[in-house]
Amino acid sequence: MKSNYLVCYDISSPKRLAKVFRLIKGQGIHLQYSVFLCRLAWPQLKSLKSQIAGLINNKQDDVRIYPLPAKMKVDTIGRGYRIPEGVDVYLGGSSP
Repeated sequence: MKSNYLVCYDISSPKRLAKVFRLIKGQGIHLQYSVFLCRLAWPQLKSLKSQIAGLINNKQDDVRIYPLPAKMKVDTIGRGYRIPEGVDVYLGGSSP
């Protein structure tokens, strides 16, 4: 069974940043600069974590993976109403 995860990162090296971006882009939906929404089964999550660990510098970089509820409500402010196509979220607040 697949679950939703929010994957966020802060990578100090442009070279490592590009590698992590390409890896996660293949696994999820790019929401913001360093934020992805991924829908993964447990083996996929385990593999992604292992691959990320092989790309980053543990003393300089920060990657966080947050599990999300199956149904979530997202409140947006500003340009946040521009959710990428294919993202299944429920928006609260107003949109233009």
